[in-house]
Amino acid sequence: MTFQETINQDKPVLVDFFAEWCGPWKMMSPLLEELKQRIGDEASIINIDVDNNPQATTTHKVRSVPTLILFKNGKQLWRQSGIVPVNELERLIKENI
Repeated sequence: MTFQETINQDKPVLVDFFAEWCGPWKMMSPLLEELKQRIGDEASIINIDVDNNPQATTTHKVRSVPTLILFKNGKQLWRQSGIVPVNELERLIKENI
């Protein structure tokens, strides 16, 4: 499934734009794993390495990492850069199921 097909799903898709060298992302990564456990199949969480995916990074104007963007049916519903608490992410996803 392509990136565009993934974000066009009828369920929420949280996209994590990250870089391996990013300190804040290293702190965010375990939080996203916890979030996956909490939400199960209600939403998808995908990771996009900005160094390996310049087209997606440019298309979505990602200028800092980590940047989290929530999509549903191809539309951006929410966006934030930096570390975001798991409870807030879970709330956002559940509000958009």
